[in-house]
Amino acid sequence: MTIPKRKTPETLRSHRWFASDDIRGFAHRQRMQQQGLNREEFMGRPVIGIINTWSDLSPCHAHLRERAEAVKRGVLQAGGYPLELPALSLGEVMVKPTTMLYRNLLSVECEELLRSLPIDGAVLMGGCDKTPPALVMGALSMDLPVIFMPAGPMLNDRYRGEAVGAGTHTKKFFAEYTIGAIDKSQWVAMESRMTRSVGTCNTMGTASTMTAIVEALGLSLPGSMAIPAVDAAHTRMAWQCGHRAVEMVWEDLKPSRICTAAAFRNAVVTYVALGGSTNAAVHLPAMAGRAGIALSLDEIDAIARDVPVIANLYPSGTRLMEDFFYAGGLPTVLRKVAAHLDLSTLTCTGRTLGENLADWPEVEEDGTILDPAAPLKQGVGDCAEAGLAMAVVRGNLAPNGAVIKPSAASPHLLRHTGPALVFDSNAEMFEAMADPDLDVDENTVLVLRNGGPIGGPGMPEWGNLPIPKKLLQKGVRDMLRISDSRMSGTHYGTCVLHVSPESAIGGPLALLRTGDMVRLDIGARSLDMLVSDEELAERRRQWSPPTQPYTRGFTRIYQNEVTQAHLGCDFVSLSGNDPTPEPPIH
Repeated sequence: MTIPKRKTPETLRSHRWFASDDIRGFAHRQRMQQQGLNREEFMGRPVIGIINTWSDLSPCHAHLRERAEAVKRGVLQAGGYPLELPALSLGEVMVKPTTMLYRNLLSVECEELLRSLPIDGAVLMGGCDKTPPALVMGALSMDLPVIFMPAGPMLNDRYRGEAVGAGTHTKKFFAEYTIGAIDKSQWVAMESRMTRSVGTCNTMGTASTMTAIVEALGLSLPGSMAIPAVDAAHTRMAWQCGHRAVEMVWEDLKPSRICTAAAFRNAVVTYVALGGSTNAAVHLPAMAGRAGIALSLDEIDAIARDVPVIANLYPSGTRLMEDFFYAGGLPTVLRKVAAHLDLSTLTCTGRTLGENLADWPEVEEDGTILDPAAPLKQGVGDCAEAGLAMAVVRGNLAPNGAVIKPSAASPHLLRHTGPALVFDSNAEMFEAMADPDLDVDENTVLVLRNGGPIGGPGMPEWGNLPIPKKLLQKGVRDMLRISDSRMSGTHYGTCVLHVSPESAIGGPLALLRTGDMVRLDIGARSLDMLVSDEELAERRRQWSPPTQPYTRGFTRIYQNEVTQAHLGCDFVSLSGNDPTPEPPIH
């Protein structure tokens, strides 16, 4: 399927800025030439914005300045003119309280950079957790031809013969360090080598989940998301992105033609086949909403029931993204679950998803990408759901839903009833975890509230609650944990997350008390506190919302605008796909 050229130089969007003979056109051309350019370099050519989320405090993106140069070469050699536009860098770990607080801000910046400047198309550069959804959300809202260039995962490490990845093993090894199973010298040594290169986390965490989703949507080149950040192929891919962006402008190949309801369903199939991060359950509805497509948690849950996890990658499996690259990357996965996909969807290549997959080379199987008939995990005993990538639970604790990743959980805890131990803050919880007299055992249900979109604020990754030290010393490595916050996609355990509505606005989680019995039944998709309606009504009469210290600034805007987790945490005034007028030029 080949898309013919539809644009001509005089119909380019940048033509509005550069072509007129009035004083405005003169001033625009004058200022471009002020930088040493000739008129011929930018007039009549597609102007390609390179939205670059590089930062010295974002090691996931530390190589993107270099990759931007390769993108520029591709643009120039295809007959376009590149303009690099720095954008907010949302590097996990360093940004506090959470990069999720700023996802919508980056989406606004991307949208408005494309709208306010003489841009005909764009290459979106990112990869760390919130940058793929943010950039795609902004691009969908603006609807110019765009291609997403993923930052790529970091290299693997090894420890005592075991493949070691960022995030997953940090959590695992810290638990061992806490009880003295790893000494200080080993801990310091691991600190300096577990993250061996620039690039995103090398597990199937949120970063790789979201870049895979963007590729499945059709906005990235086939196979691009798995290329390691420091591989020479990554630089070549960056060149291809620049080159292809120019062609997409001439073809007028916009996100609205690519990101259809069928494409979003393909993205959900991809997410669950990979055993991806629970964070996708927040980002996917937000992204779809910018395209004017309603995507509910129930739809994601339904697909997760049908599509098996076939990627043997941490935290559900035992391998890392470098292995995934050698195993054929995402196109190999998509070919194996093709029966669940709409192969007629259009992609940024100008060809359909099916045509792209047909041309992808076969790779010898090595146990990294599995056959759907023999998925990564099967049901265990009376828990048929133990191998699922995601499940949505509801009940009197989560009327609008909460999510859990069964494939990274302990099967025996997926049907569990136990007494709640409730914490109102992260600080309170961490202080209690070291208390040798804490009233807790392996049947206790750990609960953290006030971690949602408003309460956090920004819904931080606090949901992978630590195991109390006294239980770690007894060999306990997992417990049922519940929160209205999120969890890093690199983490694991039986964690119920994104409880909606959140406690800070009076969701039922706010009414739960230590000692109340809590029941999770994954088969029934239920999450309840075993407290009478009459008692809950009395507790609600006594409840008052927590004081919010944010009286101004972006956080205040965020809390006033953000939707709840089951709706994607977008801003009310940003959602939907109503057209925004082009800026007048006077």
